[in-house]
Amino acid sequence: MDTEIRPGDTGESTLVVHTPAGDVRGYADGSVFAWKGIPYAAAPTGERRFRAPLPAEPWDGVRDGRAFGPIAPQGQSPAVPIDRAFVVDEDCLSVNVWAPRPDGTPRPVMVWIHGGAYCLGSAAQSIYDGRHLAETGDVVLVSFNYRVGAMGFLDLSSFSTPDVVFESNCGLRDQIAALEWVRDNIAAFGGDPGEVTVFGESSGAGSITTLMTCPTAEGLFHRAIAQSPPATSVYGRDRARSVALRFLELISIAPGDAGDLIDADLELIIKAGDELVNEIPTRIPGTLAMAPVVDRDLVPHYPVAAFQKGYAHRIPLIIGSNKDEASIFKFMKSPLMPVSAQSVEAMLQALADDHPDISPTRLAEIMSAYPDHAKPSGALALSRDAAFRMPTLWIADAHARHSPTWLYRFDHATPMLKAARIGAGHATELPYVFGNFGTLDVDPTFWLGGRKAAMEVAGRMQRRWLAFARHGVPAALDGSKHWPPYDEEARSTLLIDSPDSLVHDADEVLRIAWGTEVMGFK
Repeated sequence: MDTEIRPGDTGESTLVVHTPAGDVRGYADGSVFAWKGIPYAAAPTGERRFRAPLPAEPWDGVRDGRAFGPIAPQGQSPAVPIDRAFVVDEDCLSVNVWAPRPDGTPRPVMVWIHGGAYCLGSAAQSIYDGRHLAETGDVVLVSFNYRVGAMGFLDLSSFSTPDVVFESNCGLRDQIAALEWVRDNIAAFGGDPGEVTVFGESSGAGSITTLMTCPTAEGLFHRAIAQSPPATSVYGRDRARSVALRFLELISIAPGDAGDLIDADLELIIKAGDELVNEIPTRIPGTLAMAPVVDRDLVPHYPVAAFQKGYAHRIPLIIGSNKDEASIFKFMKSPLMPVSAQSVEAMLQALADDHPDISPTRLAEIMSAYPDHAKPSGALALSRDAAFRMPTLWIADAHARHSPTWLYRFDHATPMLKAARIGAGHATELPYVFGNFGTLDVDPTFWLGGRKAAMEVAGRMQRRWLAFARHGVPAALDGSKHWPPYDEEARSTLLIDSPDSLVHDADEVLRIAWGTEVMGFK
C-alpha cells in the first residue's frame, strides 16, 4: 500500500496510510508507528443502542491517529485503573494499530481483546500499549474498544417490539466487527489478514473461547491465546431475561416501556449497570451480572460444551490460567469472585438448588479434593478452580483431540507479590506478556526485588507468544524448555516461572475430582 512519511506538527515523523475507509495519519512510537482511535464501526447511539454495530462511514481528508478514541461507558473501579483524562462516550468503537513501517512484506497480526469482567476496561489502558510487542516481534499489533456492561452484555432482546429492536451479545458483535475491520484493512498497515492471532485475558479470553464457537467469527482469526478465560461464565436466555428485568427495575423503567432505554440518560444506565454488577455476584456467588448469552443465534451453544462436542473452530490454541487466580479478588475485596468459605459454600448450594440432577455425592467428591475448604486458602482454591482452572482443562482436553493445543500455568510472582499474599494472581501475567512493567502510578511489583528474574520470564513469554503468532508453535527459540503440545495422554503443562518447567498432568488430583462434566458452572 502507498504510504506517506513526513514531519509531524511537533517534529516527530508521521506516516499516512491509505485504508479503504480513508487516510489515517500515524505517529512514530519508538521504532514503530502507532495509529490510534480509528473507527471500525458507526457510533452505536440513538436507535443503534443495544443493537449490532454498523460499518463506519468513510471519511474525507486525513484522519489524525495521535490519540486513543473515547472509552466505552462504564463506572469507575480500582480493579481496572482508567486514566480519568480519557473521554467516556457511546461513540467508542475504535481500533489502535502499532506496526513497523510497511515494506511490502506482510507481517503477522496480533489482536488484543481486553478483559474487565465484561463490564470494565479499555484498549487505552497503559498496560496494553502495543509498542514493545510490535518492536520485539516485528508484528502488527491491534487493540480495540468494545461495548461493556449494560451497553454490551445486557440481553434485552426479549423486550423487543415492532418499534424498538434489542439485540443480544452486542459486545461480542462489536468484537466480530473489529475483526472484520482487521480482515479488510490491516494490509494497509503491513499486516497479513491471513495470519491473525487473537489473544486476551480474563473476559477478553472468555470472549475468545466464545468466539471460537461462533459460526459468524470463523475465519476471522487463525490462532488464539486465551489467558485465564472464565469460559463457563456464559448464561442462558431465561437467566439473562431475569437479569434484564432487575436492571429495568433499578433504572425505574417498566418492562413494557423498555424502549425508553433508547433515550435514557447514559449516566443512569451506567449507575444501574454498576449496581447490578455488584448485586448479582453478592446474591449468587460465582456468577456475573452480565456476560455472553447463548442466544441460539450468534452464540449457538454453551462454549465449553461446544468444545467438547467438537464444534469449536479448528485452529491452534494456547490456553492457561494463573496459579493464584482468586487472590487478587480477595485483596481488592471484589464481589466478582467468592473468596470466603461462606461465599464458596453459598456458591455450591446455589449450584445444587439450580441443578437437582447434581447429586450430593458428586459435590462431596469435589469437596474432598479441598480438605481445607473451610479455611481461606481452601476457599480461594475452590473458587479459582470453578471459575478458571477447570474450564481451562476442559477446553484443553476437548480441543487437543483435533487441533494443536498448548496448556500453561503461570506461577511466577515477585517477592513483593508473594509477601502481599497475591502470588501469581489474576492478571499478574499481563506486564510479562506486553513487556509493560511500571504502568501503574504506584507500582509495588519490585519493591522487594525480583526485577531480573521477572524480565527473564517476560522475555520467554513474549518470545513464545510471538513465535506462536508467526509460526503457530510457541517455541522460545532461545534454548528454553521445550513446550510440547497438550494431549489427553501426557497432559503436558508448562509451568511458567523462574525457571520454566514441564509437568505432566499438573492438576491430576483436581481434574479427577471434578471430572469432565461441566455441571452447572455456566
